[in-house]
Amino acid sequence: MKYKMLVVDIDDTLLTDDHKISIENKEMLLKAQELGVYVVLASGRPTSAMIGYAKDLGCDVNNSYMISFNGSTITDLKEDKVLFEHSLTKEQIHSIYDFSQVNNTHIITYLDGKIISERNSEYIDIESTITGLELVIVPSFKDTVTTSAVKCLLLEEPTYLKTVEPLLKAAMPDLSVCMSKPFFLEAAPFGVNKGAAVKIIAEKLNIHQSEIIAVGNAGNDLTMVQYAGLGVWVDNVTPQLRHLADVIVASNNNHGVAEVVRRFILT
Repeated sequence: MKYKMLVVDIDDTLLTDDHKISIENKEMLLKAQELGVYVVLASGRPTSAMIGYAKDLGCDVNNSYMISFNGSTITDLKEDKVLFEHSLTKEQIHSIYDFSQVNNTHIITYLDGKIISERNSEYIDIESTITGLELVIVPSFKDTVTTSAVKCLLLEEPTYLKTVEPLLKAAMPDLSVCMSKPFFLEAAPFGVNKGAAVKIIAEKLNIHQSEIIAVGNAGNDLTMVQYAGLGVWVDNVTPQLRHLADVIVASNNNHGVAEVVRRFILT
């Protein structure tokens, strides 16, 4: 099979634990693009927290695309413009906030390139560090969030947050809900996910899903891993998901993405 698109999650997949692209991963992704393969980064991160990695890999000069906010936004990197964007309404965001208060979780959203929250926590600090976005503590979440936004994040201790996930899905079936890290529970508009975003790009480029490889490590990657012709987990995948991909490669710290390119694109 000649693959034409390689979709790669960023955190805990492409990046090592110290948030860097290994030399091995970079070299192999550049080589894949030399062969005409579209490399698409797909992340729960905001767009601004992904663009540096995309440019470092040459995805812009190779006319590729980027999926941010777990599929809520698709960016055409060559044209530097948004191809697709789907947001939560103000009313949905306020309902998610009410749910978070009843179920004792922190909640954040994103406005004007900043993280909005009523409180701070160790988990919100992690999101701010990962994304590089400023955290703005506001007196009233609802009074501040008066427009649409691409997603909300519920944050809490992992064991507890896992029990909240089915409650949120049951309470708000009009949302797409998934775990991106053990302490991050993502809420986006219904039908918005990485798999749906990959399908949009593939149709635009006239690439069949059988010609796509998708690589990830967590629950928010599952839709794209299952949509792709070849679904791949890195070895540090969330344990409950290990059986839900076609292949498991080396971990994020051991250049699993480079292994994918060597095994399935260069051969």
